[in-house]
Order: sequence, then structure tokens, then C-alpha cells
Amino acid sequence: MAKSPSTTREYRDLFRRLELALDASQMGVWEHNLARDELLWDAQMHRIYRTGRTERRVSADAWQNAIHPDDMLRANADFDKAIASHGHYDSQFRIVLPGGEVRHLRSRGHYYLTDEGEPSVIGAEWDVTDDVVLHHALQSQKVQLEERARELADSYAEIEHAAQHDYLTGLPNRNFFDARLRALQADGRYRSLAVLHLDLDRFKQINDSHGHGAGDHVLRVASSRIIGAAPANAVAARTGGDEFVIVLTDFATTQELEQIARRMQKALGEPITFGNDILRSGVSIGIGYTLDARPGANLLTESDVALYQAKRLGRNRIAFFDPALKDELLARRTLAAELQGGLERREVVPHYQVQIDARTGAITGLEALVRWNHPTRGLLSPFEFLPIAQEAGLANSIDATVLDRVLEDRERWQTEGFSVPRIAVNVSATRLHDAELLAELERRRADFHGIAFELVETIFLDESSDEILDRIRALRTLGIDIEIDDFGSGHASLLGLVKIRPDRLKIDRNLVKDVVVSVEQRRILKSIIQIAQALKVGVIAEGIETKQHAEALRRLGCDVFQGYHFGRPEPAEMVARRLSPQQTDTEKSAGRR
Repeated sequence: MAKSPSTTREYRDLFRRLELALDASQMGVWEHNLARDELLWDAQMHRIYRTGRTERRVSADAWQNAIHPDDMLRANADFDKAIASHGHYDSQFRIVLPGGEVRHLRSRGHYYLTDEGEPSVIGAEWDVTDDVVLHHALQSQKVQLEERARELADSYAEIEHAAQHDYLTGLPNRNFFDARLRALQADGRYRSLAVLHLDLDRFKQINDSHGHGAGDHVLRVASSRIIGAAPANAVAARTGGDEFVIVLTDFATTQELEQIARRMQKALGEPITFGNDILRSGVSIGIGYTLDARPGANLLTESDVALYQAKRLGRNRIAFFDPALKDELLARRTLAAELQGGLERREVVPHYQVQIDARTGAITGLEALVRWNHPTRGLLSPFEFLPIAQEAGLANSIDATVLDRVLEDRERWQTEGFSVPRIAVNVSATRLHDAELLAELERRRADFHGIAFELVETIFLDESSDEILDRIRALRTLGIDIEIDDFGSGHASLLGLVKIRPDRLKIDRNLVKDVVVSVEQRRILKSIIQIAQALKVGVIAEGIETKQHAEALRRLGCDVFQGYHFGRPEPAEMVARRLSPQQTDTEKSAGRR
């Protein structure tokens, strides 16, 4: 092992030997005699500091004056520490060159005593600017890469969240719910498990009447109320449209489930404020459950079947899964799929029932009644498929199909030379609330004079909004008459009748059937007819099955008869035989003379 230098001469000899090697390495060598405050630099030190000088002895403040002001305290502290400890000196700092350029230097040294016993520090310095710049660049790139990695992680988290959550309500979506339900069913700790399937009542009506903004608001409020009413361990999700599902664990009885469902009903039945409007919804709930972790239980399907039953029973109902319902639901869904195909294959057609003028006995109108020519079951009445059509969202398509076929039949009859009377077409409340109805009618570019829309769901008379009244006025502008069906059945109100002022109203058949034998029924019918006459509204009595019915209604002042006494609904080719031929202009003139 080499012996460390111990005398001034040995240090200086070592200094001179190193000088050439350091010069080649671009390291500058310095020596600072602390006792005499004397500073010695080699030529490389002068080059590093760009003094333009070569002498070895420099002023003691040459180093101090070159140090960057911001690094002064730290550089002096490093030097003072080495002196105080009589040990190694190690520092890095910036200097400002005479031209103003800033360079980074690394300086290292060692404390020692000269032969005269004077404390000194000898060391070397070199320029590390390139290393520092490179290090800063690498650090900057590292920071940028780390930031980019965080951004990517955040983006992936957002994408994953969006893939598993509903954008509108923030609730988990169907994908998340399915995965959660599978995990709970696979977890042996949970023996009791239930799925509640919720469907908001009247949501489509709110959406159609008040706009999609109102519908979105209802969904957001509903989701928050569901969370508030659900137990802490429940998982709620929006599965699409106005449907929500909730999975529950650790309940003891079905009564406990029903209490939770009742709490949901109460919360979702509260009114919702939207701007200046008060919106009222409600909820139907189907429940599928297991108390014994039975294997293979498809709780989501079972809750869906139960929801179907709840909706069949009416709004704001709760139903538990019944295995007997499953086959019925499958049959109804199969029929709904067949009905969709039947609409495409033109199997849905109108049959026409004549309406007779009470005074002349002439055919004064036709009512188009929908029928379905089912390929295997034969001709189906509306009672066999319209409820299913409503559930499947096909009611509007049926209304539109019947109207198109009526327009086709009327055009054909006119071409064949028949005089075609007014034709009434049934239109559901759903169709009337459809914001696209008027645009669809205008796209047909048809002559609607002689066409009447018979509004079969007259409950809207009690809630006839300005929007509906405006739509009815627009229908009249197209030439379409407005008729009210089943008047007197308990749905329609006099206030609604005054607001809408239909062209005609049809007296419900249940009021007609006992008119021959019931004085009370005759009084009621007389009152209805007198009100209609006061409002200049025509009156049609349906359900006329006998001559006696017709005579009684004629005496009461009824304008038009319809019923089996005058003819059953018939296909277009058969009813055409009962239509009168068109009169020529000459015949019309002769008739006037």
C-alpha cells in the first residue's frame, strides 16, 4: 500500500506529478493556505475560470468573486465544514464567467498542515456543466414520462370506470352488475340473495311530454333516491332506459325484502321538481330471491319475470317471482317477436265496421279495427295481441300500419268508383304523445280529409296539457277529425271535453246495452247527448245489437249507430260491396233539383 504524503515537499512533489495528468483530464488543481489566505492555481484553473492569466498565485477572493450568488452560502458552508473537520472537502456549485456565461463546477480537496504547521487545503476542480445539463434533461424526461404514465393510468381508470358505469346517473351499469352478481353467487358466505328489478312508471309519458331533459333529470333523481332507500350492503345499477336493478344479501325473510321494496316505492313516488313543472312518477318492482343459495338460480331473469307480472297488475306494484309465470312470459315474448315480423310481412290489417246515419239509414262512416292474420293461429282480435304490443313498444307501429292500410284501401275504393265515407282510425295515447307524430303524417303527403283519429285512451282528457292541445289543433289543420271513444266509461271528463271540442264522441257500449230496459240508463244517455248537442259535437252509439237498441237511441237524439245489428267488422274487399257508387256531376246536379 502506498504511503500517504506527510510533508509539504512531498505534497508539492505529488502536486507537480499530478499536474500534467490533471491538465490532460481538464481538471484544475488549487491550493489554499488558510494561515496566509494565499491561493495557488494551475493553468487549467485559469482556463476553467477564464481569467486570461497564467500566474500561479491569485488573489484570495478570486474564487469568491466567481461563485454564482445563489450558490455562495452553500459553497462556503461546504468549505468551512472541511476546515472544521480537518477532513475532505466536496462541493458542487456554479460560477459566472467574465462574459456572463454560467458553468457548473465540481470541487474536491483535503485538509492538511504544511511543514511550517500552517493549515491548508489542496484540491482539484473540473467542469461538469455537460453532465448537469444531461442530468437535468434526463430528470425532465423522467418527470414527463412519470406524468405521462399518470395520465395514462388516469385515462385507463376513466375508461374502465366508463365501461362499468352509467354516464348519466353514475351508477354501475349492466356489465358491472352482472360481474358483481356472479361473484356474490359464487361466494359461499351468502346464502340469502335477491335481485330487485325496478321500472319507472309513466317515464315515457314524462319524456314525451316534457322533453329528454326532464327524462334525464328524473333518472338522476331516481338513482339518488334508490341509493338512499337501499340497505348499505346493496349494489344498485342502471341497466338501461328507465330500468334499475339492486342485488341484496344477508336478509332473513321475504317480508324484509318487501319492506325494502316498499321503501323504494315510497321514495320514488315523491314528486320531482323540474323547472316550473312538478313531475310524478312511480315504480313497479319485481323480486327474484333465494334463501338457501340454491344452485343455478337465475335471479336476474326471475326478477325480470316478476317485474313483468307487477306491470301487468298495474302501476306501482310489487311482485315476487312465481315459476308459473316463466312459461307465460316466454309465450308472450315469442308472440311479440312474431308480431314484429307480422308487421313487416303486412299481416296486420284493418277490418271495417260500418256506421249508420240514425235518420237515413245510410252508411255515414267506417271504423278501422285492427286484426292480425297470424300465419298459424288464423285471424286474431286486438284483445289477443294489443296488450303484448304495448309491452313490446309496438303500439305506435301498429297505429301507423293501420293508417297506411286505410289510406291504401280508400285510394283503391275511390279508383274503383266507390263513394268512401269518413273512416275512423284508433290512435293510442302513446301515439298521440309521440313528438314525431306530426312529422310522420306530413311525410306521407296524403289527403287526410275524411280521416278521423279515434282517441281510445281518453284518460288524457283530465290532464290535457297545452302540448297535447296544440297537437290536436295541428291534426285538425291537416284535415283530420277528432273523436273520443268510450265516453261515459268513467275516464273522460266534461272539462276535458270542453277543452278539446271533438268532432264526435262515442258512447260506451256498457251504457248502451241496457238502454231498452233501464230508465236510469236512458236518463244518463239523454244527458250526455244534450251536452254534446250543446257543444255541437256529434254522437255515435256503439254496441247497437238489436233493432230495439237503435229505436231507443234514435228517440234520445243519437246521430250515428254502430254495432253488430248493422254489421260486424269485415275485411276491405267485403265492406267495399256495401259502399255506394260515386255520383257523377250530372247525378249530383239532378239530386239538387
